Amino acid sequence: MILNTLSVSNYRNIEQAELSLSPKLNCFVGSNGVGKTNLLDVVYYLSFCRSAFSQTNQQALRHGEDWMVLQGLYTTTQGEEVKIYCGLRAGKRKSFKKNGKEYQKFSEHIGLIPLVMLSPQDSELILGGGDVRRKFMDVVISQYAPEYLHSLIRYNQALQQRNILLKVEGPIDDALLSAYDDQMAATGQVIYEYRKQFTVDFVPIFNEVYAALGNSDEIVSLTYRSHCHDDDLLQMLKSHHEKDHIVGYTLKGVHRDDLEMKLDGYPLRYEGSQGQSKTFLTALKFAQYSYLRQKVSERTPLLLLDDIFDKLDNERVSRIIRLVSSEDFGQIFITSTSSDTLRKVIAQTGKDYKFFHVSNGHFEPEDNEVR
Repeated sequence: MILNTLSVSNYRNIEQAELSLSPKLNCFVGSNGVGKTNLLDVVYYLSFCRSAFSQTNQQALRHGEDWMVLQGLYTTTQGEEVKIYCGLRAGKRKSFKKNGKEYQKFSEHIGLIPLVMLSPQDSELILGGGDVRRKFMDVVISQYAPEYLHSLIRYNQALQQRNILLKVEGPIDDALLSAYDDQMAATGQVIYEYRKQFTVDFVPIFNEVYAALGNSDEIVSLTYRSHCHDDDLLQMLKSHHEKDHIVGYTLKGVHRDDLEMKLDGYPLRYEGSQGQSKTFLTALKFAQYSYLRQKVSERTPLLLLDDIFDKLDNERVSRIIRLVSSEDFGQIFITSTSSDTLRKVIAQTGKDYKFFHVSNGHFEPEDNEVR
């Protein structure tokens, strides 16, 4: 997919923006806090029907405004134009449309515009809890497997209702609890099988990318951990009724899965230096891109790189830019606080590019020439 034009009204600090974009490299340069990340978040929003950073729709609205509109005009690999519209008014259900037709369920849109985003917040993949790493798997798999997303939604609904029931004081309706067990077991098995196959296919790609970006002497590993490795999920749920009631929540299931990250045999969160962790995350996201491109070959993913060059030396910056400007990658969006090195390296790629100067939510094209 290629995003040709982008229109933004009242999104965070962006009052109004109309951008014509390069089909290859788009660079947004400016000081911290001026709106670069917000612009990338708009692109993310049009793919996933939500912000990558804000927890609620209200947080996405520009201060003092009660509405926003986001519009993107895309071209598919087959040359077809697709117009995506998102409108939101405070207190109302947001409207999401494809070519003028409104979605009844936002989940129907997921996967149409595949996207991978790398940002400083991704450090939580290493430092955060298992929920962050489960979300990583969910975001990847949901973009090519509608069955997975449907099962994930139903599993989480059943889990929420089961946990509410477990908090009841006194005897629990065993028939209702068993009904939730059945739904969680059926959908959880689908989730487990997809996650297991994902890691089998993804790990070799990740190892190859890490070797290209990092120290070839370092040994990195990704290991999928799940209760389902050990026992049948339905039997685990049924055998834990009493324990679950005592603690007030569900102890076993795919909602406790994790993706273990190690460097030279030790947990990365404790042993990895800042540079090693950053290289690990960059390799993880570039591998995600390569994996996703294989899975959705008819829809080339977008790649968003938010302020990833901070504290990297010029050689590392050059290596990353050369990698993403290759034919293996499609349209790229990059933010940076400095354009000097970035402009020089990008000009040397011979690829089409555009630079935008960002200031207080305004985006001014600096150089629209094809190089």
